[in-house]
Amino acid sequence: MSDDRKPGGRSVPSGRLSRLGVFGKLAGGVAGGVIAEGARRLADGQRPRMSDLLLTPGNATRVADQLAHLRGAAMKLGQMISMDAGDMLPPELTQILARLRDNAHHMPPRQLDEMLAGEWGRDWRRRFRHFQAHPVAAASIGQVHRAELPDGRILAIKVQYPGVAASIDADVDNVATLLRVSGLLPRELDIAPLLGEAKRQLHEEADYARELAMLDRYRALIGDDPAYVVPSAEPELSTGRVLAMQFVDGTPIEALKDRPQEERDRAAQALIALVLRELFAWGYMQTDPNFANYRWQADSGRLVLLDFGATRSIATETREGYHGLLMAGLDGNLDQLRDAAVAAGFLGARAVERHRESIDRMIGVILGELNRPGPLDFGDRTFVAALRDEATIVAEDRATWHLPPIDTLFVQRKISGTALLCARLKARVDARSMIEAYRVTPAPELV
Repeated sequence: MSDDRKPGGRSVPSGRLSRLGVFGKLAGGVAGGVIAEGARRLADGQRPRMSDLLLTPGNATRVADQLAHLRGAAMKLGQMISMDAGDMLPPELTQILARLRDNAHHMPPRQLDEMLAGEWGRDWRRRFRHFQAHPVAAASIGQVHRAELPDGRILAIKVQYPGVAASIDADVDNVATLLRVSGLLPRELDIAPLLGEAKRQLHEEADYARELAMLDRYRALIGDDPAYVVPSAEPELSTGRVLAMQFVDGTPIEALKDRPQEERDRAAQALIALVLRELFAWGYMQTDPNFANYRWQADSGRLVLLDFGATRSIATETREGYHGLLMAGLDGNLDQLRDAAVAAGFLGARAVERHRESIDRMIGVILGELNRPGPLDFGDRTFVAALRDEATIVAEDRATWHLPPIDTLFVQRKISGTALLCARLKARVDARSMIEAYRVTPAPELV
């Protein structure tokens, strides 16, 4: 049996035509699924909507499997959808798409050796006492290997998949085309700025030399804070497509869900404190909340922070917009919060004009949760159904769809992902007092 057929080891399509062929297969499979599901429902006497036929578990499985095969920008966009949707997708679809946040197929040994020989030379193995061929993690843009240097230091070596950087623009365009053709996005919505920014950020994430610099800066900002661990970089072994850093032990953060409440609460508090510091104290944020980017050290109680490719500076107007939103929330002022949401670009003025009652009910639900006495119970998701019902009413009016500013989208992705992780841990945190501490916004720290 060849390496390419071993479970988990699957060559990454690196050529433009080979990747386009996967997208064609995906589109055909989704179309076939729509036809089959439509025929079944019509036979049952139903009159299904196109969106119902597209968002089936079968089609979600097809999308998840093919995006995991492509890896790179295509898989990354699928991860973003699964994270950003949070509790708003049907549970069965959330579970299927969540597979894109787990380990992807990894490169077979021959492809890995070709990549490392291109970066380090044919005799690259002589640099190490031991190099673990099977990756300890495999994600959208690269996979991570454990290695030991001759002096005994243990490193984590992140190796980029071949062809990832060159395929970013085409992958983003192909995913957008699939969304357009499927009817999931209204033609009236101008997503060109979002696509351009997605391409820019993905190119940045594929630049491991840039990530090394981001890692060093973030490590300096964390300083000696005992709540966190940030690995140190190994610049001598790092290139544009290989990132070498200190290997830091830790368990997957989701494993905390089986730990005592006190430990879960402490981890969630560290997660929330980090987001607030990034937004209001630093003006500098790691915007990818993928669960795999966090690990937990049970012996020290520290949070291990990984993957800094999506780190970016946050514009002053974005920080001020979030500050206005949160302070209005703390004050319990519905009108002020609605106005702040429009000013920050979260809500479009047309949506407020046409769906004022639904939006106000949603804001009322959020205010009720934020201002409930005692710690915020992230495990209590009873309010989600009410939000989903009202959001559906607004979303069905596609003429009012609105894209927030790009900077806001990336910050909100981090905030939503952090809240989703806290919910997974069923944590209880006095988030209100933590936000209240930033009533006066400090100037960003410069490092």
